Amino acid sequence: MLIDPKAPFALLRREGRAAVEVLTGPVSTVDTLAEIPDECLALVPFRQVRERGFDCVDDGTPLSVLRIEARREVAVDDVLAALPDAPLEFSGAGFDVGDDEYAAIVDTVLREEIGRGEGSNFVIHRVFGADLAGDPVTAALTVFRRLLTRERGAYWTFVVHTGERTLVGATPERHVSVEDGLVMMNPISGTLRGTPSKPAVLQFLADRKEIDELSMVLDEELKMMATVADVGGQVIGPYLKEMAHLVHTEYLLAGRGSRDVRDVLRETMFAPTVVGSPIENACRVVARHERRGRGYYGAVLALVGRDSLDAPILIRTAEIDGNGRLRVPVGATLVRHSTPDGEVLETHTKAAAVLRALGLSPQTPAVSPPAPDVRLAADPEVRAALVARNETLAPFWLQPRDGLPADPALAGRRALVVDAEDTFTGMLVHQLRVLGLSTTLVRYDADIDTTAYDLVIPGPGPGDPRRLTDPKMSRMRGIVEARLAAGAPMLAICLSHQLLCGLLDLPLRRKASPYQGMQRDIDLFGRPAKVGFYSTFTATSPGPELDTPYGPVEVSRDPANGDVHALRGRTFASLQFHPESVLSQHGIDLLRTLLTTLLDAPVAL
Repeated sequence: MLIDPKAPFALLRREGRAAVEVLTGPVSTVDTLAEIPDECLALVPFRQVRERGFDCVDDGTPLSVLRIEARREVAVDDVLAALPDAPLEFSGAGFDVGDDEYAAIVDTVLREEIGRGEGSNFVIHRVFGADLAGDPVTAALTVFRRLLTRERGAYWTFVVHTGERTLVGATPERHVSVEDGLVMMNPISGTLRGTPSKPAVLQFLADRKEIDELSMVLDEELKMMATVADVGGQVIGPYLKEMAHLVHTEYLLAGRGSRDVRDVLRETMFAPTVVGSPIENACRVVARHERRGRGYYGAVLALVGRDSLDAPILIRTAEIDGNGRLRVPVGATLVRHSTPDGEVLETHTKAAAVLRALGLSPQTPAVSPPAPDVRLAADPEVRAALVARNETLAPFWLQPRDGLPADPALAGRRALVVDAEDTFTGMLVHQLRVLGLSTTLVRYDADIDTTAYDLVIPGPGPGDPRRLTDPKMSRMRGIVEARLAAGAPMLAICLSHQLLCGLLDLPLRRKASPYQGMQRDIDLFGRPAKVGFYSTFTATSPGPELDTPYGPVEVSRDPANGDVHALRGRTFASLQFHPESVLSQHGIDLLRTLLTTLLDAPVAL
C-alpha cells in the first residue's frame, strides 16, 4: 500500500526528481516558526505574517507540522498505478467573489492604493469553491494523479493530508530554499494564457506590463535577499516557465547566508508575487480590501531539515476539508497598467489548471489529453528576447560580488539609513557596505541619534508626503529638517526626497499616471542616467536652480513638466528614483559620485 489514507501523509514530486517522496508521521500544531522542528513538513498559513508585525485578517488557520517518521521514494509509474482515478462529483461551484465585484475591487485598488502612493503592486485573491460528494482523501489523490500526468513545469506537485484537511496542487514557484548555506529565491511573474505559439511568446516577452510586473517582484525579492544572504542576492535569468496551460517568466536569486532556516523563513514572509510591494504596506492593503483570511493561500509548505529548507509558495492549490468543502484560491497582480477586466480573466486562467484536474472547468471536459509538449525556451529568438530584458538592468545585481573592493574615499565612513516601511533600504545598505561605508539601518520610529554619523540617508516608503499630520510623515520630515538645519551630510531618497522638496517650498502633486516600477532615461546634473522610479507623487520646479536658506541648490528636472528628479546642495542631495533598484542601470556609480561629493572626498568619475 502506498499510504494509509486515514493517517497523515504527504506525497511530493519535486522539480528535477525522478521519484515521488512519501512522508508519513504524526501531525501537531505550533504557534511560531521558531517552534518548527527539524525533519518535518510544515504547513505555514498566511496569518503567520503577524510574526513580522504585519497586518492580516486572522482566520485562525493552524501552523501544522508533519513530523517525518518514515520517508521513502517511489517511482512515478508505481505511484500512478497505486493512485485512484475516481469520478468527482461537485455541487455549488463558483467564485466567492463574483466577477463584477472583483473587478470593482481591482478598480478601487488601482485608484486608491497605487494611485495614492501606497505601493507599486498588490495581489488580491478570490476563492473558487464547491461541495465535494464522496471521500475527500480519495478525491485529492485522484487530483494528484491527474496533475502528475497532465501538468508540467511545476516546482512541486503534491498532496498533503493532515487528518483534518487535505491540500493538493502543482505550484510553479519556489519561495525560498536553503542548502549548504546557499539561499535561493524564485520570483515569477507575467502570465501568458493558453497553449502558446512562438509569435505569442515573443509578443508576451516584449509586453511592457509583463516586463514591469516581473521587474517589480524582482526588486522586492532582492530586498529580502539583502536581509537573509550575507552579500545580497545575485540575479540569474530570466527564464521561461512553461506549464500545461500557462507560460510565466521568472528569475532565480542566489546568495550565501548563515541564518537558521526558520529565521530565513520568517524574514521572507511572504512572496511579493502573492502579496505586493512594499511588503509591509501591501499586507495592510490586502487586509483592507480582502476583508477575510487567506488560509494557506500565498504562504508556503516548508520541508525543513537540520540545516536545509525547501519552501514552495502555496498557489495553484486546492484545499479540501473533512466535510468535503473544496477551496481553490487564486489572485491577480495589480499594477499601474492593470485593467479590471484583464485581472478578472487572469484569476480564471490561474485557476484553470487545478479546475481541469478536478473536472470543474466549463471550457474542458473532466478527462482531457495532456497539452502538447511544446518547449519554446530553447528557441534562439525566444532566448534572445529573454536576454534582452537584462540589457538595461543594473549589472551590480547580475554579477557575483564576492571580494569587490571598497571605494578608498568612502571606506570607514559611518552612514545611518532610516527605513520608512520600504525595505529597499536593505538593498541600499548592501550597496553602501560594498562601497566601504560602515552602515546602520533603523526604522523611522526608533530612538535615533543622527549626530553620531557622517552621513544620514532618510529612505523611501509608501504614503502621501503632503499628509504631514500622518505620524510617519511628521517623523520623517523632522529627521530631514534636523539634518538640513545642522548642515550635516544627507542623501534623501524617494519619499524623503519629496519631504525635503516640501521643506524647500517646492510644490508637491500627485502624478496623473504613477511611476510605480518604471525605468526612465533622465539627465542627472548633466549626466545621462537610466533609473528606476517607484513614485506616485512628484515635486515640481520652474527652473534648474533654487535659492534657499541653505544655499544654492541644483535641480535635475524634466524640462517638459518641471518634475524634479534630484536635488544637489552644498551638504545634501536627494533622489526621486531608487539608485539601489535593479532598474537603475548604474545606480551604484551614481551613489558613489554623490556620496564622495557630500563627504568632501575627491570624486573619481
